[in-house]
Formats: sequence, structure tokens, C-alpha cells
Amino acid sequence: MNSPQSTDARSKERIAIVGLGLIGGSFASALKQNGYTGYISALVRTDAAAAKAIASGYVDHASTDAQSVISNADVVLLAVPMLAMRAQLQLVKPFLKPGCVITDAGSVKGPFVEDAQSVLNDMAYVVPGHPIAGREKSGIDAVDAALYQGKRVLLTPLDSTLPIAVELVTRLWQQCGAVVESLAVDHHDRVLASTSHLPHALAFALVDTLSSGQQHEEIFRYAAGGFGDFTRIASGDAVMWRDIFLTNKSAVCDALDAFNLHLAELRDAIESEDGDKLEAVFKRAKQSRDEHFETTTTITTKQKR
Repeated sequence: MNSPQSTDARSKERIAIVGLGLIGGSFASALKQNGYTGYISALVRTDAAAAKAIASGYVDHASTDAQSVISNADVVLLAVPMLAMRAQLQLVKPFLKPGCVITDAGSVKGPFVEDAQSVLNDMAYVVPGHPIAGREKSGIDAVDAALYQGKRVLLTPLDSTLPIAVELVTRLWQQCGAVVESLAVDHHDRVLASTSHLPHALAFALVDTLSSGQQHEEIFRYAAGGFGDFTRIASGDAVMWRDIFLTNKSAVCDALDAFNLHLAELRDAIESEDGDKLEAVFKRAKQSRDEHFETTTTITTKQKR
């Protein structure tokens, strides 16, 4: 495979994206908008989706035929729900040329690594990845070239992953405007269970609880802005989040158990009218959030400069 440092090689580079929804489509769109000169193709499910993708201008080729999309690719990005990863790896495997880099955009890394090891055997050119970006809308109509600008992309390469493969995937995400960091596979899944998966579970549960009540229409009519802010993520794609919770079930259940413990303590404080404890919890939470997000904003601003 051509060196990721060669300008000439980049102009001839070929990327294949499997799954051209919000994540895969925004990846292609961001690359094109930021001057990527390589060739981008997409594997889609219908001829109508292929026509729409080509008409959008952010892919050079789209097809339902895996061989036509994959056979000449230098990089393959899998941007499909977690429980579809193994089937898509099996689909593309026969058409992968030697040295083709395989990466993904799934929210859980352990199961993807297991699937890749089972299907591909050799993990030298496999670079698991996870862009920490998204929105409630999904599908090709939700594509946004600015989706990854200033956002983090977490890569979880294995010890057997070749540095050249990591460098290539890193460079592509950076060209999308993202900040790339590396984590161990298990650490990634534990951290994301608390910071992303748990909040989504709570938002889904809260909206479902309130919508099943007798006065649900009145509750939503008079909901304040904070309610909308917190529950916005409950509009996320149901299939995608089903797969995330099922594939990261151990870490998510641990996060839910820890939250339930703290929630029970908070309820006890309210029941016993322990104002001091309530105030202490609220102050501690406020300080932690303010410090974290101020630091995150500062770091992102400095990195973008």
C-alpha cells in the first residue's frame, strides 16, 4: 500500500464506505469539503440510495455490488449498526486486496475486535475507531460535512496493528476536522458506557416513562427547555442504540447499577428532608461538570489553533 505521507499516493487513494448514513456519509462529505483528492465509493442497500449518494457529490461511486466497491479499496470504513458488523466483514472479505486497511465507526469496540478477529484472522491492518459525534437524525439526508469538526475520534488499535494503518486512519479523520486519540479497547467500552451509553439509556427511559402516563400530553406541553435539552438524545436511532446496549451490556449494566445506587441515595435524602446532603450533591455535581466542560472547551480550542 502507498505510504500515507505521499501526496501522489493520496491522490490515487481509494476509500470504500460500507453504510452511507449520518456517520459514513458525513465522513465522505467532510473529506471532500476539506480537499480530499482520493476516490470515495460507497456500498449501499438500494439502487435509489446509490443514485442519491452520487447526486450528492460526496462520493464518486455508489453501488449495491460489494465487489465493485471493495475490490480496489485502500481503506474500508464500516459505518453500520454494531450487530451488523460481522455480516458486513464477511461480505467484504472476499474482495479485500492485500494491505487494505479496515476500520469502523462503531460505538463499542470489544465486539468489533472479536468479529474482525473471527472473520479476518489477521489484525495487522485493522484499526477499530469511534467518532464521538452524532445527532438525533439518521440516514443519508442527515449528512453534515461539519459533523466531526473539533470532535474527538477514538482509535483502539491492537498491539498487532501496523503503525502505517493507524497513521492512515488518523490522517483521514484529521482531514475531517477531528481530534484523534487512542484508548485500549476495554477502557474505551467502560468509559463510553458511562459518558454516552448511560445518558442515552436514561433519556430513553425518562421519555418512555412520561409518555406512558395518563397526563403525558400535558407533561410534554408544559415541559421546560431543560427537559428538551436532556431528552433530545432520546430521538436517536432505535436500531443503533439497541445494538450498542446489547453489545456493551456488561459495562452498561455496571454503569446503570452505579447510577441506581446514587439515585436511591438522592431519593432517601429527599424523603428524609436532608437538605445538607442534597445541597452537597448538587454543588459537587455542578463543580465537576463546570470544571470538566471548561477544560474540554479549552483543550479543543487550543488544538484547533
